[in-house]
Order: sequence, then C-alpha cells, then structure tokens
Amino acid sequence: MDYKNSIKYRKQSLIKLLQCLIVNEEAIVRALFDDFKKPAFEAVVTETSYVIADLKKTIKNINRWAKPKRVFPSLLNFPSSDYIYSEPYGKVLVFSAWNYPYQLALCPLIAAVAAGNQVVLKPSEVAPNTSRILAKIIAEVFDPNHVTVQEGGVDVAQQLLAQPWDYIFFTGSTTVGKLVAQAAAVHLTPVTLELGGKNPCIVDSTADLKLAAKRIVWGKFINAGQTCIAPDYLLVEDSIKDLFVNYLKEELIATYGEDMEASPDFARIINHKNWLRLTQLMENNKIEFGGATNESDCYIAPTLINEPSLESSIMKEEIFGPLLPILYYKNTVDIKNTVSRYGKPLAFYVFSTNKKFSKELIRDFSFGGGCVNDTVVHFTNHRLPFGGVGASGIGAYHGKRSFMTFSHQKAIVVRANWLDVSIRYAPYKNKLKSIKKLLTWLG
Repeated sequence: MDYKNSIKYRKQSLIKLLQCLIVNEEAIVRALFDDFKKPAFEAVVTETSYVIADLKKTIKNINRWAKPKRVFPSLLNFPSSDYIYSEPYGKVLVFSAWNYPYQLALCPLIAAVAAGNQVVLKPSEVAPNTSRILAKIIAEVFDPNHVTVQEGGVDVAQQLLAQPWDYIFFTGSTTVGKLVAQAAAVHLTPVTLELGGKNPCIVDSTADLKLAAKRIVWGKFINAGQTCIAPDYLLVEDSIKDLFVNYLKEELIATYGEDMEASPDFARIINHKNWLRLTQLMENNKIEFGGATNESDCYIAPTLINEPSLESSIMKEEIFGPLLPILYYKNTVDIKNTVSRYGKPLAFYVFSTNKKFSKELIRDFSFGGGCVNDTVVHFTNHRLPFGGVGASGIGAYHGKRSFMTFSHQKAIVVRANWLDVSIRYAPYKNKLKSIKKLLTWLG
C-alpha cells in the first residue's frame, strides 16, 4: 500500500483506529489503573477522551491539511504559481513517556500516520499494562509494514536508536532526550524532543487566592504530580505567604479528604524507583503539610515543603511527583534571581490581577508555554503549540502543528512560458545597475 500518497488509505486507517479505541476504552482505563492507580476520571479526561478528540479532529481535517497550499508568488518569478507540498518524512520512530502512557503514545502516532509516514512506536516499559494494550490495538488496526509497536526496555530503545530514521519524536526526560539527540545526529535525523524542567508558579498579593489555591492544587497533584507541565515550585509574595499556605492546605483536604491515602482520586507513584527518589528529595526539608508515605503501595501524600534551600536536591531536580516547594519573594528582582537559576522551563504560571505584572513576567522569561491565573490548561487548546525551548525541548505539536511536525514542507514554483525576462541571464554586461534598481524596488 502507498502510505505516502494515498490520503484515502491514511484516513481509513485512522477511522479504524478510532473505532478500536472506542471499543477498548474500558480496558485502557483499567490498564492505566493497573499501572499506577490512575483514577478513572483522570484517565478519561487526560488520556482516552483527549486521544479520541484529537483523532476525530485529524480525520476531519486530513484532506485539507494534506492538500498543496498555494502561496503568493514572488514578482521575480513572474509569471508563476507557487505551492507548498506537505511530504511525509518516511520512517518515523516515536518514543512515548510513562506518565501519560496512552495519550503521549497515540497523539504523535496519529499525526505521523495522517502525514503519510510509516511508524514504529516504542512505548514506555515503565507502564507495562498500557504498553501491552497499545501493542494489541496497533496490531489489530494497522498493517505491520505501516505501523508497529516495539515493546521492551533500554536495550530495545538503544537498538532502535542505532538504526537510521527519517524522523524521531521523543517524549521524556531532558537527560534521555540528550541521548536521543546524539543518536539522531549520527544520521542527521530531525527530531522533536518533548522534555521538561522546573516550572515556576508565581502568586502575587492581587490574585484571587482561594481560586488560585484550587487551580494550583489541581494542576500540581493531578496524576500524583507526574506531569511535565505541573507547577514545580511556588513563588509567593511575602505579604500573603501564611494566608495562601492555609488556602492550599484547605484545598488539599477538600480535594482528597483527611485520609488522603484512601482517596480514590489520587494516583500512585509509577514504581518503587521513582518512589524512593521522591522520598529522598523530602529529606532534610521542612514539611508544612503532608509527608506521609507507604512504600508497599508506592504512595506519597500531597506534600507542601516550606522554603527549601535553592541548593537542595529538591530545587535542583525536576520533581515529577506530589511534592510542592513554596518559596517567597518581596520584589521582581527576587523572582528573576530564583527563576533564572533553573534554565528555560517547559511551563510558566502567574496568578495575578495586575496585568502589567503578568505581561512583564511573560516578556522577561523564556519558556515553552503557560497560563495566567490557571495551570496546565494551555495543553488543551489544539490551536496553541505545545513544546519546550532550550533544555525543555525542541519543536512543538498539537492540532495542525502535529501534522506539520511529521511533514517536510516542499516548495514548488511552476513557471509559465509566455514571458521570460532576460535580465537574469549572462552575459551580465551593463545589467548590474538595472538589476540593483529592480531588486531594491521589489524590496
């Protein structure tokens, strides 16, 4: 089958995938629970429904996205018709992450298929139940020469990276992203790297503090904090610190109850290795709220940590768990001195009703994307690009940009023959003055 040129075949494949995902939704939700007790509500909202919406949008728009785009021609080429053709790269390798193991696997895969590529998906072995059901679904829907899944651990990933690819899409940590980039460079393979970073969340005294606490608790502790765009630490204006911390505590209890370990709405840490790393980050810090753990269940309570040292491990590493350090500031110099220590984050959040303050922070810092007076929700708008900058990532996707990510944009000029201006041709004698005037005029 001609995956590259048959838009009809791509669309039919995606329709078949949609039907299969709908039929298997309950099994997918169960797999996510089995991997790390992800609540069904979170599984549906952040994974299954998100993928289905993305898939429907792609099916609806694939013909329009794939159609050659006519652009305004250059007067230098008059008369001509100019076009941009979206050409698939070819053989694409997709690495997905374990924290949203279903969504982060299928959304890039859907876009790569829509763009006409052959795809190999390497799901994270850290979420084995989800990996298994992904392999089953892909095998049921696609011709194995078109799309296939390669399950396994680091050895499989290394074997895949040693092969030449036309494009690599990786979601994961900055540390592993660097290894992917190194392997891709051997073959000059283009990459998209969706990574992470220490995402600041700034709260000033003009903010609606109760609402800010509610939105921060949701954005930080959904998926037990295992979200690449979750707030990594808070910077709270000094004058409101006690009041705001109390609001955070009240909201945590309102959300998860007095016995948070018994809450059906709170996920677990993905495995013991990550549980151990997070419990070590808590050591030698002042725990303001929470702090309870259960090793046998990979449980860590939603935890507030008061004013950790900027040199501590919890402030040097991306936390990726339900631990929320709270720092305080007196002025914008304090904010800049803190945020600038940690490179360019994937996400950036400001809670304030002072528009000038918010705009200055958005202007002064480089980051992937973010929100004013909310957290995480910029991810949900398919019209906004999602991606990092610097150490937090290379490239962006979502919506039409996902299709573009997996497409080479090929420029074509179709010249007419009824007029041919001779000034461009040699011999060039006595033409220099005229061509300079012409180029200056065309601007």
